[in-house]
Amino acid sequence: MDALPTVAAIGRDPDALERFYREHVEAVQRFVARRVTSPHDAADLTADVFLAAVGSCGRYRASSGPPRAWLFGIARNVVAMHHRSSRRAMQASHRISGRALLTDDALERIAERIDDEREGRRLHAALSDLPASQQALVELVAVDGLPLVEAAAALGITPGNARVRYHRARRALTTALPTPCEVQS
Repeated sequence: MDALPTVAAIGRDPDALERFYREHVEAVQRFVARRVTSPHDAADLTADVFLAAVGSCGRYRASSGPPRAWLFGIARNVVAMHHRSSRRAMQASHRISGRALLTDDALERIAERIDDEREGRRLHAALSDLPASQQALVELVAVDGLPLVEAAAALGITPGNARVRYHRARRALTTALPTPCEVQS
């Protein structure tokens, strides 16, 4: 197997894009499935994340963090934009014929993934009381499984700042949630 592609290569080499996509698609699908309830929206947003990655691959800098953290930053922005402009996104999704390309099996797998992530959506709802900076950090670390350093890179903050925010957020969630949640440190 070839070495993992560089981020810059995904914009010009279809084989590099395919390897990059295969390596990261499940993590991106889990991220999106925890944040939306429609299988069609989940499929569209996952595709949008990779389209945005191809479009911005020339701006990626390795010094900012690993490709996975960069991709999660893109995913976070794509999902946030979807929620801010859900009406516009619904109109756009009706114009796109891509939904017809989903087979019944693919649609069923996406629906199962959304069902599997129901508990994650419960935690996500509990996060809404946290300040936005703490909420974003907890999502990337505890929900999406990024190491704290990579989450800091995805958010553009220092690891030290991330540790302080994460500690405060864990303390607030422990108090707020009726049952203790397993939160990675």
